[in-house]
Amino acid sequence: MSAISGDGGGSAAGPASSRSAATRTLTMRGSRIDSRELFAAEREIIIAHGEDAYRLRLTSQNKLILTK
Repeated sequence: MSAISGDGGGSAAGPASSRSAATRTLTMRGSRIDSRELFAAEREIIIAHGEDAYRLRLTSQNKLILTK
């Protein structure tokens, strides 16, 4: 199974909307995505959930932080 990831613009994207839109394919195994695929190009991604935007960051100690 694959999931398409991209910055669709819009207000929920926040500061990431200033970057050029990019689309990439992520591989899912069941309901699991390897974090190395999420953070292959960046150390932070924006997750749009309804009208809200969340930031998922990879720290220097290889931990994940999710903030609204």
